[in-house]
Amino acid sequence: MLSRREFIAKGTETAVSIATAAGAGLLAGCANSATSHPPMVSSFRDLAGSRSLRAHAHRHGLIYGSAVVIPIVQKNTDFADLLSEQCGILVPSNELKWVALRPSRDTFNFGPPDFLYDFAQRNHMLMRGHNLCWHESVPTWIRKIDNKDEIKQLFVDHITTVCKHYAGKLQSWDVVNEAIDPNDKLPGGLRKSFWYDNVGPDYIDLAFQTARTADPNAKLTYNDYGVEGDNDGDAVKRRLILEMVKGMKSRGVPIDAIGIQSHLNAGEKYGQGVADFIEAFHQMGLEVYLTELDVNDDATVSNDLAGRDAIIAKTYTEFLQAALPNPAVKQVLTWDLSDRFTWLNGLGSHRRKQPNRLERPLPFDADFKPTDCFYALRDSFDHRKRA
Repeated sequence: MLSRREFIAKGTETAVSIATAAGAGLLAGCANSATSHPPMVSSFRDLAGSRSLRAHAHRHGLIYGSAVVIPIVQKNTDFADLLSEQCGILVPSNELKWVALRPSRDTFNFGPPDFLYDFAQRNHMLMRGHNLCWHESVPTWIRKIDNKDEIKQLFVDHITTVCKHYAGKLQSWDVVNEAIDPNDKLPGGLRKSFWYDNVGPDYIDLAFQTARTADPNAKLTYNDYGVEGDNDGDAVKRRLILEMVKGMKSRGVPIDAIGIQSHLNAGEKYGQGVADFIEAFHQMGLEVYLTELDVNDDATVSNDLAGRDAIIAKTYTEFLQAALPNPAVKQVLTWDLSDRFTWLNGLGSHRRKQPNRLERPLPFDADFKPTDCFYALRDSFDHRKRA
């Protein structure tokens, strides 16, 4: 069974096959249920302009956006239109990770992310970079090198080349992704990874320092998951990340923002833990981005669409009510915009515990019609009361 990290690490080719298989035909049985927000719209284009997520977020000091798989944007003009109407910022799901971007030691594949940057520019959107260092996107060619000094130099050279290519263009970079795992029992809760083993325990500092030198303007971000819930496990991870970031700040490591991935589970409790976590970073002068928001509802019992959608929307609302009041929160990005392309409905996905029941975790359904999530997001933006 693939973990979520392994599933996403398979990259663009897998994501495109998912999008093809999980199209409108496959999801025909999951038509959008009625919401509490009349009137219902006949087309996603009815929610453009002042009615969009982009506009409502902007009115309340936020930028709303989405992760995307670039070949889908290139091939699906309706989806491209939906993105341009709803999003103020985009981030490639896969195409800036090492495996996709660096097919060989001497090759960088900048074509797809350059396309997305140009698309964003044409539609007056910002773009984020994701990511410069992640334990599950390590090319086979670099794993074969047995000289640690050589690997360290390649690590620095990669970050330098990529950041210089986009210097002055990207709003922010996820410099290091998911570096904390208390289960590995390493000092500071660091995850045991290829980079930890071959570059050294200070690889995180080195990545941020290298990125800042190559691009002085991008907001440099540490991004992680499993910190959102009011439970003991998430509390431990929050504490370890706070300690790591405090140490970075004390050493003068350049860090500007924290990314809270926000892969939520329907019905779980979200509130004081994440609110206190965000406030701690606010006190450090850091920005906070909700970078990969969606809601998994495969643990819910009912198959009633209206009931499921209501639970998902409530989860969005409760989480955002805890997070958005803090002025440190500047961005909210969902992990894709349409249920047609969600990783949660991936072929053979281990997360689909209920056979033949597709998930509906995003603001637009498979036919690009708004779901209850859309209205939960928009209402949360409108009710933002900043501390």
